[in-house]
Amino acid sequence: MKLPLAIILTIAVAAPALAQSPEEVSDTVVIYGRALDLVGEATSASEGIVGYADFQDRPLSRAGELVEVIPGAIATQHSGEGKANQYFLRGFNLDHGTDFSASMDGAPINNRTHGHGQGYLDLNFMIPEIVEQVRYRKGPYHADSGDFSVAGSAAFRTYDALLEDFAEIRVGEFGYVRGVAAASFDLSSETTLLVAGGGETYDGPWALDQDLRKLAAMAKLTHETGNARYSVALWAYENQWDSTDQVPLRAVESGLIDRFGYIDPDLGGDTSRYAIVGNAEFDHGAGASTKVNAYAVAYELSLFSDFTYLLEDPVNGDEFEQRDERTVYGASVEHARPLNDAIDLRMGGDVRYDDISDIGLFRTAGRQRISTVREDSVGELSVSAWGEAQVDLSPSLRAIIGLRGDYYDADVDALSLPANGGSASDSMLSPSLGLAWKADDGLEFYANYGQGFHSNDVRGATITIDPATNDPADQVPILVRAEGAEIGTRIERGSWNATLTAFWLTLDSELVFVGDAGTTEANDASERTGVEATLFWQPIDWLALDASAAFTDARFDISGPDDRIPNAVDTVIAGGAVFRFDPLTLSLRARHFGAAPLIEDGSVESEQTTIVNASATYDVGSMTFGLEVLNLFDARDSDITYYFESQLPGEMGPVEDVHFHPVEPRQIRASVRYRF
Repeated sequence: MKLPLAIILTIAVAAPALAQSPEEVSDTVVIYGRALDLVGEATSASEGIVGYADFQDRPLSRAGELVEVIPGAIATQHSGEGKANQYFLRGFNLDHGTDFSASMDGAPINNRTHGHGQGYLDLNFMIPEIVEQVRYRKGPYHADSGDFSVAGSAAFRTYDALLEDFAEIRVGEFGYVRGVAAASFDLSSETTLLVAGGGETYDGPWALDQDLRKLAAMAKLTHETGNARYSVALWAYENQWDSTDQVPLRAVESGLIDRFGYIDPDLGGDTSRYAIVGNAEFDHGAGASTKVNAYAVAYELSLFSDFTYLLEDPVNGDEFEQRDERTVYGASVEHARPLNDAIDLRMGGDVRYDDISDIGLFRTAGRQRISTVREDSVGELSVSAWGEAQVDLSPSLRAIIGLRGDYYDADVDALSLPANGGSASDSMLSPSLGLAWKADDGLEFYANYGQGFHSNDVRGATITIDPATNDPADQVPILVRAEGAEIGTRIERGSWNATLTAFWLTLDSELVFVGDAGTTEANDASERTGVEATLFWQPIDWLALDASAAFTDARFDISGPDDRIPNAVDTVIAGGAVFRFDPLTLSLRARHFGAAPLIEDGSVESEQTTIVNASATYDVGSMTFGLEVLNLFDARDSDITYYFESQLPGEMGPVEDVHFHPVEPRQIRASVRYRF
């Protein structure tokens, strides 16, 4: 069931819609973020804005799939729904966020020096219904983008006030139940309070029930007076789950387990996130403004995994726990003002401190610790300053010149092996340059160049002894240089707009997921080249169509045949259609990501994956009834595939094999929303 079926389904859904008489079509005009005019505003072809209308009817199986509103981005899962998603963009296997950054109302979400993987980006705390807008950018061409933004970044912004308060219950197969409610209140003519909360339980199709228990809540107070706007938000999130991780293909083919079966019954975890985020914006007039952001986040994760089963320890098994407990404090400031009629300046800076009180790796059996591989406490500080100038070289030509400076300082207290402790620091300057030529109304061409970076786990900057083998260990720098360029165009013609981009990107050191360690390791330098295209078309008020395609060639920068980057997906294609009638709305979406090499010589590859989702809602007064069909064609594809050694019970030695996590089978979910 590949792409042609998605096209057939689009026609099948569209046919009855096109048969509607004009009187049956709603007069309501929905404003899509993707329809906003960005010619003359955007600084690159690969950036964009997505509004709530773009994804309010999008069938979502998990919160992390919100990143898929970004053209070319994919969010999958290889474990339970409490673990951060696996992300793919621009030929990167981003693992859980190593080169893709995200923020919520200005507060960063990625975690540095994380117990499971560098840049760990867990979006499960989000409540999609209160996300008003997503601004996305790609590449290291923006001075205000810092750590983990090499492939791209997403800035999520929540509503200050809802257009309609609501309460919704959603139920489905495999024990799925989700309830969510949100309301906003005018405390005065200048002050608004928004509150939202939800809970979810889900067993999934797995032979071992996932037993997901998820709670999330948010309260946001907004005050506007004169030329200033203030907001403060409180977030709370807790999640517990059991998981079926990727399983060996040979175990399924031999009949040892079912496709949705498990090897180790003790996997899963629990996590929590509590945050306070404050923002202040000041309009000074004459085009000058200032934005200030501050946040504090308390975060915990205990994650139990088992990738290799009996390879390392035939008696107790290879199960392990990754532990992370931290408090993160930070603040940022941005000031913008015109210098004269031809030059606009933006400048700012940020500071962040990660107080990681407990980060460790433990050997476990039945979720009970039997030994310590490594346990540390870490303090990691970063300070940055940046400036960017937009210069109007002519009425149709703009230049954007930027410079960013970053400084990192870390102290590692190696509790289990003191020789691996110590202090380390690093700094980096990152220049950027862009040109935007407005050739005609609704037509703009762009050229961008920039340098950026991602940070490494700071424990790698102080390590001297491998804690697993006691062999000498090589240290890595804290900051890793990236360099990239792109050319592209943006076309806006009334009811439709499109972008086309060609890009080049290099990294001094690739972060690669290592299956038998359950984490990321620094590897060789890499180079990527690719092209991307997007299209949004709203030919009539009640029909919106979108499509995107991305093709990337990703290679290690080495000589010889072993230059393929494992899990670097080369093709991502997605598209959708929304039909809005009164009172019926229909939505259809398809996503396809192609094969990827699983080892460096490319001799083993993953198979391509194509998923089609569909939904319908029907309004009756203040009620909305909904129906979703996820994985409409019941594809038996994989969410994620790896290739590494493992050893099963009864095997005399390790076996190299494909390990995969299947996509979930077709399932139906129904919902009822009450608006008040």
